[in-house]
Amino acid sequence: MNSRRKFLKSTVAFSGLAVWPAYASNNSRATPSLEELRALPEKTNGKAYWQAIRLLFPLKEGQTYFNNGTLGPMPAYTLNKVIDNLRYNAIHGAETDYKGEGPQLLTGYFKYADTRQKIAAIINAASFDEIALTQNATVGMNYVANGLELKRGDEIINTNQEHGGGYAAWQLLAKRRGCGYKQAKMPVPANSPREIVEAIFAEVTKKTKVIAIPHIVSVYGVVMPVREICQRAREEGIFTIIDGAQAVGQVKVDVQDIGCDAYYSSLHKWLLAPAGSGILYVRKDRMPAIWSTIASYNWDNPEDHGFRLMQNGTGNTAILAGLNAAIDFYNAIGEDRWLARIKYLGDYLRAGLQQLRQVTIVSSTHPEMSAGLTTYFVEGLSGPELQKKLWQEERLQPRSVGQKLLRHSVHIYNNEDEIDRTFNVIKAG
Repeated sequence: MNSRRKFLKSTVAFSGLAVWPAYASNNSRATPSLEELRALPEKTNGKAYWQAIRLLFPLKEGQTYFNNGTLGPMPAYTLNKVIDNLRYNAIHGAETDYKGEGPQLLTGYFKYADTRQKIAAIINAASFDEIALTQNATVGMNYVANGLELKRGDEIINTNQEHGGGYAAWQLLAKRRGCGYKQAKMPVPANSPREIVEAIFAEVTKKTKVIAIPHIVSVYGVVMPVREICQRAREEGIFTIIDGAQAVGQVKVDVQDIGCDAYYSSLHKWLLAPAGSGILYVRKDRMPAIWSTIASYNWDNPEDHGFRLMQNGTGNTAILAGLNAAIDFYNAIGEDRWLARIKYLGDYLRAGLQQLRQVTIVSSTHPEMSAGLTTYFVEGLSGPELQKKLWQEERLQPRSVGQKLLRHSVHIYNNEDEIDRTFNVIKAG
């Protein structure tokens, strides 16, 4: 904690302002209010601003986290809300009467309209009842796959770059119901939106009923041309569902502009919510086409279909408290500032990697098809060897993928110096 306070003092000296005085106190759990966070850009900017933001994450000093594509670290503000909720319910549980008084001990039975309204605003859903709260992206994908009324002979199209949570339910459905299943072959690296669109529609026939594709490819970080794909699919009467596990909190998501029929995401990645925070969006006029997969009291609720798809039994209120806190933290920093920082650091990483002769980038370098996740390999090193080398020499932790590749995520708590140290390790060989 002493070194953190010293770093804070240097940040204050750099900006000439008293930033986060509460966080610098002896109370390690104290964090600035959302009002203080919103006001920070008026007091400081540039490097000092992002140094101050970094202080809000309880990541261990001297270590750098580059694996946001797997799980995002919670800021202290969110972590404290989770802990406070667990503690409060453990202490005050006897005070509830299950009639709206006292602590809410469990989730899984209530509408949570406020939370769903916040999420609807982030992804620009038309209304909150198009949103269901789920455990993760895989659950959302399974709800749609199992809920659609598909029959033998109907065709489903994925890509050959899906996460397991983006293809398994469709393969199971094809085997169980006799549906046709295809995978469009995506280019590596992908630097042409048109090439991707054409690869997908080359697989479409009169029997195609579903196109299920990622918004951002999990392995390669490619930002897909989902708007063009969904627009063309709608013209042909094909249901579209987008895997947004890597998208919400990394790039701008506007489901109305995309024009998809369904969209799901894991908010514990780029939005930095607690693990177990997922969403499913289904456009209102397509909601009746989705049967409930898990049934409880409101399985057939005709007024709120999003609530109907949330009938999953008892859950943990601390996760919901953390999700709300994560959304508030995101909004306090500001979506434009948050997303621009990720894009800037991603571009900085890719530009530096392109200068290293040993490195081959397999992600897109197209400005509209890249963001905060970059995958590459280094000649003479396997992915696991490179991951180990970065950790042992500089305590940098990206993630290897398979035996060849390294996937490198950057987020708002990272900085240029950490990326430069990556380059130095690679150059040293």
